[in-house]
Amino acid sequence: MKVVIVGAGLSGLVAARELTGHGVDVCVVDKGRSVGGRLATRRIGSARLDHGAQFFTVRTPAFQRRVDDWIDRGLVHVWNHGFDDDDGYPRYVGSAGMNSLAKDLARGLDVETSTMAFTVRAANGEQRWDVVIDDGSARPADAVILTCPIPQSIALLVDSGVELGGPMASADYDRTIGLLATLDGPAALGESGGVQHRDEVFSFIGDNVAKGVSTEQALTFHANPVWSEEHWDDDDLVDRLVAAATPWLGRASIVQAQVKKWRFATPRVVWPEPCWTTADESIVLAGDAFAGPKVEGAHSSGLAAAHALVR
Repeated sequence: MKVVIVGAGLSGLVAARELTGHGVDVCVVDKGRSVGGRLATRRIGSARLDHGAQFFTVRTPAFQRRVDDWIDRGLVHVWNHGFDDDDGYPRYVGSAGMNSLAKDLARGLDVETSTMAFTVRAANGEQRWDVVIDDGSARPADAVILTCPIPQSIALLVDSGVELGGPMASADYDRTIGLLATLDGPAALGESGGVQHRDEVFSFIGDNVAKGVSTEQALTFHANPVWSEEHWDDDDLVDRLVAAATPWLGRASIVQAQVKKWRFATPRVVWPEPCWTTADESIVLAGDAFAGPKVEGAHSSGLAAAHALVR
């Protein structure tokens, strides 16, 4: 079997590793310059900042096995046990940034970055499908796994004859605007190093030094979905976000600030199954819209997509 996976985020990489372990020929394509999707880490000067997923918890045995392996190899550590009260679930982070976990999963896989899938259509050769790239080339496949947001997956399937109706056809996502800021001193986020759901602008604020990700003072701010929707096209986003961030800085001042936009940040509705397949199981949709908008949900959906093809 030859499988092409569109999307080198967590779901796509987990599916690729699982399929490869079963002897399947797998190719992963992603339009980004690096693997990871929302497992995203950026450098500003000498500071390192996670600007997508900020942490993860573990609730399922399959993900626990993955995390235990990362712990044994020193790739993850515990940040804290909650931002207000200890709820019994450690908040884990990638020790070298969240993107380092995607890079670990991608090691040894056939992954093509800066490669944008344009459409999926029936093939004329031995394989069932062609995943056509925007340069006109094609990646033939017996089966295709799409792990991009559902609206993008629907667009890729326009030429395939596969129709996605009902709730999936109207699936939408909340947006998130992020502010990445380096500081000239420590911030005022308290002992946990993070804040959730605390003001009218921000849904999350994380101290990358407290996380153990950066040696230089740096904060990540995520604007909440309502604010992000209202201000998505503003020309003065940096100024607005910096003004909103000021009360959280304590005595520190911002040295550098950058904005990051996530158009498909969080699915508004989660599909009841961990993945979706066509009747012949040659097209599979997976991602956090199928198993929950968290790191563990993306992991679970990637496993389910792989198992749908090898069972």
